[in-house]
Amino acid sequence: MSAPEQSTDRSGGLKILAVLGALSAFGPITTDIYLPSLPHVADALHTDSAGVQTSLSTCLVGLALGQLVAGPFSDRWGRRPILLAGMATFAITSVLCAAAPNIVLLDIFRLLQGVAGAAGIAASMAVVRDLHTGAKAARAYSILMTVSSTAPMIAPVLGGQLLRVTDWRGVFGVIAGIGVVLFACTWLWIPETLAPERRHTGGLAATAAIVPTLITDRVFVGYTLAGGFSFAALFSYISSSPFVFQHGYHVSPQVFSLLFALNSLGLILASSANARLVRHLRPAQLFDAGISGALIGATLTLICVLCRVDQLWIIEIPLWVMISTIGFTQPNATALALDKHANIAGSASAVLGSVKFVLGAGAASLAGMGGPEGTAMAIVSVVAAVSAVTIRTVLVRRAPRVAAETSSV
Repeated sequence: MSAPEQSTDRSGGLKILAVLGALSAFGPITTDIYLPSLPHVADALHTDSAGVQTSLSTCLVGLALGQLVAGPFSDRWGRRPILLAGMATFAITSVLCAAAPNIVLLDIFRLLQGVAGAAGIAASMAVVRDLHTGAKAARAYSILMTVSSTAPMIAPVLGGQLLRVTDWRGVFGVIAGIGVVLFACTWLWIPETLAPERRHTGGLAATAAIVPTLITDRVFVGYTLAGGFSFAALFSYISSSPFVFQHGYHVSPQVFSLLFALNSLGLILASSANARLVRHLRPAQLFDAGISGALIGATLTLICVLCRVDQLWIIEIPLWVMISTIGFTQPNATALALDKHANIAGSASAVLGSVKFVLGAGAASLAGMGGPEGTAMAIVSVVAAVSAVTIRTVLVRRAPRVAAETSSV
């Protein structure tokens, strides 16, 4: 399929962004729909909460490593083949997860599932960078995040309701079906956006040569790490909330999924607001507002936990603030980090995405060491938020002047 026209009609552009948003949502698709099942998986596979949370961490590691492969390959062979191969592999590995007889094999299959899903994340980010720059790119990433943020809202609700009619293995069967649907959507609606003359032939070797260029760019490193640590704060919550809510506060999987959806709604609202505000404010300003909000929310959450607040709605308020502000950090961090790397968008987005998921995996593992009272979750969130603010302050002293634009995406 030939490269798309840059001036596509609005409905066609929005259709592409909707599919790309779904493809970029493989993080929440592979984690959040599975969250209500975690205590059930632990019982079925004879492990504890820390043991079953390794299946979440291994998936995040797969999402990180997979982007380092998918990004460079998309720079070499084009975005579309990588997306299609990733979706097909994701469906197959999801079936393998459903059939896993023990926690070790489940961890292995989750790692492979994450590697496959990473193709959707890396290539979809690169497609946006192929088509848009500057504030237009920031707005497009915000639209993607608005679309992909519906996954954290819908996925746990779906996962909780699925447990009424099936077990955790059936949940993985549904995830496999999602992979098949996204394969079909990619086949039908996502054109090739990387022209042959812009492709690199070096593959992973070329990416290795590009890495020194990226790591000497203070802006790229600063926004990659600052955005990654804000993402880590989110994943400390994601990994621990099933046990904090269901065991610590004794709510059902269905109530937990509704609370999770409420927090995800805040993420959607913030992403949608960012897409509008970026027309009038610089992406760097919105990013700073996001990491500041994440630090405030995480700190208040820690205070609630240390004070042994036993009313769930009280701790829910600062959690909602912390999670919602990610809607300002992630799209702007991506746009600012990639702004000067158009020729290596696939590889650069792969490095950015892999750092984000490695930090998320580390946060998930550390938060999983705590009990259901949520102390570890809150401490990890605060440390991650402080790290994001510090790195932004030290490494990115002068943000790139990506001006606000009024053009529509």
